[in-house]
Amino acid sequence: MKRLLPATAVHALHGWLAGAGARYATGPSAHAVKYVPAHWSGITPWPDQLLERSQVIGAVISRAQVAAVAQEAVERGEWREALVASYVWGQGRTGYGPHRLKEILAEPNVSHALAKAGTALQEQGAVAAYHALYGAIRGLGPAFFTKLLYFLDLAMGISADPRALILDQRVARIVRVHATRVGLEMGVTSAPDVAAWTWSDGGWTPHRYGVYLRWITAASEQLISSGIGWPASSPDLLELALFDGVWDPAA
Repeated sequence: MKRLLPATAVHALHGWLAGAGARYATGPSAHAVKYVPAHWSGITPWPDQLLERSQVIGAVISRAQVAAVAQEAVERGEWREALVASYVWGQGRTGYGPHRLKEILAEPNVSHALAKAGTALQEQGAVAAYHALYGAIRGLGPAFFTKLLYFLDLAMGISADPRALILDQRVARIVRVHATRVGLEMGVTSAPDVAAWTWSDGGWTPHRYGVYLRWITAASEQLISSGIGWPASSPDLLELALFDGVWDPAA
């Protein structure tokens, strides 16, 4: 928290925002991924807002669209539809995604666990919601249920900080390299081992998720005050940039 983003990161993020990231200048809501509706033919429930699963041609789904699905799902108490939309967005065209989601939806406790997490998010915040889902549904790990929490946060219009944000393997690896570098610069010789353990490829504890949220929120505020034109209240834009590999902490 005392060493957020180095000057090299701010410079790289500035260049991205002025170039390839310009379409996200007001936030990442337009960020979209491709998927094939027909590949998800065995998934129930299927949100009405998504294309019919008879479609065999490629389609796109944006963050804004998933948030809209999640909003309607929350209003009807149909938490599984919010999960489906966020999972489709998260997997895109990956072939094994539909099979894994079908197994997750078949778990007997899935509706109860999702509802519990949604209530925790609304009443207690992102870390409490993460805790509610941590190990709660077989096959649904943090890399995907943080996507659900992110879209539920948007759908519910939760204003409390820190916001629920996505933490997956690609983002964790960036944070791991950054943590290693900061630790070594501070003279902590065990920094590589500690960072490899705390920022592994998955299984992050609720405490670790809270650390991540505080760090990325503070780093986003740093970018806002840096004068590079970073949009206000957009820690999720920094998450997207890290996911896209805009900044390499090892460079």
